[in-house]
Amino acid sequence: MNIKDIAKSAKEASLELLGASEQLKNTALKMIRENIEKNKNEIFAANQKDLEEAKELVLNGKITNATYARLKLDENKMREMLKGIDDVISLQDPVNKVFWTKELDEGLILKKVSCPIGVIGVIFEARPDVISQVASLAIKSGNAVILKGGKESNNTNAKMEQVINEALGCVENFPKNAVNLVFSHEDIKDLLKLDEYVDLIIPRGSNKLVKYIQENTKIPVLGHASGICHIFVDESAKADLAIKVCKDAKIQYPSACNAVETILVHKNFPELNKLKKVFENAGVEIIENPKDFSCEYGDKLVSLKIVANVDEAINHINKYGSGHTDCILSENMENVKKFMDYVDSAGVYHNVSTRFADGFRYGFGAEVGISTNKTHSRGPVGLDGLTIYKYKLFGNYQTVEPYAKGEKTFTHKSI
Repeated sequence: MNIKDIAKSAKEASLELLGASEQLKNTALKMIRENIEKNKNEIFAANQKDLEEAKELVLNGKITNATYARLKLDENKMREMLKGIDDVISLQDPVNKVFWTKELDEGLILKKVSCPIGVIGVIFEARPDVISQVASLAIKSGNAVILKGGKESNNTNAKMEQVINEALGCVENFPKNAVNLVFSHEDIKDLLKLDEYVDLIIPRGSNKLVKYIQENTKIPVLGHASGICHIFVDESAKADLAIKVCKDAKIQYPSACNAVETILVHKNFPELNKLKKVFENAGVEIIENPKDFSCEYGDKLVSLKIVANVDEAINHINKYGSGHTDCILSENMENVKKFMDYVDSAGVYHNVSTRFADGFRYGFGAEVGISTNKTHSRGPVGLDGLTIYKYKLFGNYQTVEPYAKGEKTFTHKSI
């Protein structure tokens, strides 16, 4: 099928999923989990082929070492993938949640109720485990999904999509074409024009990818252009523990979007030299006062700046940060409150690594991405982020005319 036909069939599937029961959705997820585990060796073989081909791409400078690292699918990632599906199964159905109920007048009841968004396009680079995460969340939230991965993971993506749809084909009454995969750059260009069928685009990848998506579609885009995360080490921070957190935030997974890129250190912090030494011993290059503080390294590099106080740290973050995740390490609760209130980011942390910014770690089961948007959904986007709401009004054949004439008045009573 061409991309328009895929989007059209996905739209039809999304309409069938609107009233899908939690039991049907969970059955589908269980079948997917079983089939992925059953076929994991075939998935690993496909991934190994991608890794071999990607070595040439790294040598030619077409992809970075960070991208190559994200591409690898091993037993640990497989275990996390399967656990992620289990977690999504165990989560409460996010559809048909009643946010509030209001009596407009006697016998006239209004409810605000959660519902699926519809068709979601997810465009991502490397990380083939994204397919199972996104498919699981989409199914549980009653959405159809169109996935486009980077060409460097084509073999793994194709095998994952095959395994998932084999499983869904065995689930009675589950709509066809709820999970779709496309491959070419032309497919992306065409997909971005299909606002008639696609309700939301979620890009997961580089700053360049996200900006391209945002600038070339009328479809709403949910995502983050970059992950420029900061840690402010206050003078009152417990030095050894603060250094431990900074190290974790940088080297635990340097290519992740929630890895710290800039460390701001209070001028009176007593263990600056020790902090530098720990980073140097871990193979991290420290760039002091770089010309560009808005750089996302995605590697073992970190910017360092000395600041006079918490106010300077906040101003720096709000100027150069990407609104992703920022942290203060401090025992001064007045400074902590100021930082937590005035830093304008999706995640604002106290005394913890920025690497906690993750849907799985938040208990969302998995995530479709991290959003720095200020509408609809912000931060790690899990199940709730893939729903919107509708207003359901229940009455008894009432008409507006008596209210318009002043013969009747609304009660507007919360119930």
